[in-house]
Amino acid sequence: MSTLDIATASLDLPAVRSQVDVVLSAFLERKARAAAADGHPAVVTEFLGDFLFSGGKRLRPLLCVIGWHAAGGHGTPAPTLRVAASLEMFHAFALVHDDLMDDSATRRGRPTVHRAFADRHRAGRSEAAADRLGSNAALLIGDVALVWSDELLHTAGLRAGRLADVLRVVDTMRTEVMYGQCLDLLATGRPTASTAHALAIVRCKTSKYTVERPLHIGAAMAGAGPAFRARLSEYALPLGDAFQLRDDLLGVYGDPAVTGKPRLDDLRDGKHTTLVALALERADRAQRRALHALLGNPDLDERGADRIRAVFAETGAHATVERLIRSRCEQAEEALDHESFPPAALGALRQLARGAAARTA
Repeated sequence: MSTLDIATASLDLPAVRSQVDVVLSAFLERKARAAAADGHPAVVTEFLGDFLFSGGKRLRPLLCVIGWHAAGGHGTPAPTLRVAASLEMFHAFALVHDDLMDDSATRRGRPTVHRAFADRHRAGRSEAAADRLGSNAALLIGDVALVWSDELLHTAGLRAGRLADVLRVVDTMRTEVMYGQCLDLLATGRPTASTAHALAIVRCKTSKYTVERPLHIGAAMAGAGPAFRARLSEYALPLGDAFQLRDDLLGVYGDPAVTGKPRLDDLRDGKHTTLVALALERADRAQRRALHALLGNPDLDERGADRIRAVFAETGAHATVERLIRSRCEQAEEALDHESFPPAALGALRQLARGAAARTA
């Protein structure tokens, strides 16, 4: 199946997802065979494979391929797919460690890696020992995903000059997301009325990592320079903001059967989101007292969460975040109103922008 339909000048995004999955599956199969031959533990490739293929939108690989086409790349050659797959492997590393830092119980409707590993090896161990084993194993499995994302990238077959260009963007992306994660950790449990700080976390942790840099990486593979990447950023950054703002809402209002994640975790952790910052900024004394008493409470139940949601509604915080999402998506689409991008890439970018506003998972 071709990823580019010449007749309709459109990118076949489901086909791109499938091709990235083929690359990831073949890579893990080779790693599993090598581990067996060397007598290494099979659980590493088993758990990592289960995690990679338990779901996920493959958004970063898709945007990498779209960036390649936007900058004039043709077809979807093997090196492009392999670099795109390396981004999904890096994302697996980031999510496994993120779940561990947040002590999340589920991801994509299934137990997180550290919880699943602990549960499998609980027999004959104390509860604390099994949990510690699960946490340590998740650290290692995440580390392996990071190492293998490098291997996928360095063995993609890019020419030396192009690989150097791509590596500069990848290094920047990795640094940004680590700093964003650090900002998130420092703010968790201590939410404030600073929407500027909440949006700064969004921009560093999500907008750049999820949308901007994958597009830049794809464009770099096609030889695009800084000026062209800047045009991509005009689209990518507001769209990335919209994605994270929607995630913040789904973390509080989403259906766990659809999102695959509980809707109490962010409230129990006291995440410093734009939603929370707006509510604290606008709350009266009683509302602020309720928020400070309930946000960050590890024993928060649905009754307490409903009180928080009521304050979000009463202060207009929920409605404001919805407006911010719409305005960011519109801003992203407006950035496409020029002839810099080929029709196929343009159509895919518009499709993603329109889908971001209303997505439910």
